[in-house]
Amino acid sequence: MEYAVIGRVHSIQSLGTVDGPGVRYVVFLQGCHLRCGCCHNPDTWDAAGGTEYTAREIVDKAERFKEYFGTEGGVTLSGGEPLLQPQFVREVFSLCRERGIHTCLDTSGSILTDEVRQVLALTDRLLLDVKYTDAKLHVKYVGCTLDKPLEFLRFLDDHRIPTTLRQVIIPSLNDTEQNVRSLKKIAADHLCVDKVELLPFKKICQVKYDDMGIPFPFADLPEPTAQKMRDLNAILTK
Repeated sequence: MEYAVIGRVHSIQSLGTVDGPGVRYVVFLQGCHLRCGCCHNPDTWDAAGGTEYTAREIVDKAERFKEYFGTEGGVTLSGGEPLLQPQFVREVFSLCRERGIHTCLDTSGSILTDEVRQVLALTDRLLLDVKYTDAKLHVKYVGCTLDKPLEFLRFLDDHRIPTTLRQVIIPSLNDTEQNVRSLKKIAADHLCVDKVELLPFKKICQVKYDDMGIPFPFADLPEPTAQKMRDLNAILTK
């Protein structure tokens, strides 16, 4: 198999610790079709931006850090939305499999095509963003229906692909006990889900919006307090 498909990459983090298990080589791909109100990376939206790489170039770079991966680490492809470049993701993950490198995909779960199913067959772990459990909020502040990630999750469950559900907690929108209980139920209903992560909303991305000359939709919302995050996380463990 030739690994000649060109991918567009926004940035690379060589020793990441928050995008999947263990220490990871995290590649943020360029391009996103959604417009989440809490997006931290508006500079990834333009599908024509970024730097071009081949799959082999990416995996060759990642392999240099293999000694740091240990038994859990590996390569994570994030974005943007990496599944807008499914052929590139498939080739990267194919090479990772050949070299014994664990693969992880961070996605919104809004795209499920035959090409994406081929990618998932090569994926060792999914980080699936379920941004809201309220259908109306999901349409308004993400740009697609809640049915999309739930359909994606059903496919993961059918194929027993280990999955981490993740959600950014945003005050006044989804920082409620009801929302977290709904997320907990979604996890419980799918055997593939073995972890749920609640991430605090941050506004450090404001400078990116300012530099791009576009408004940050959630600029007026506060960040959740540490106590609020502890309270919501406690619901998951009860």
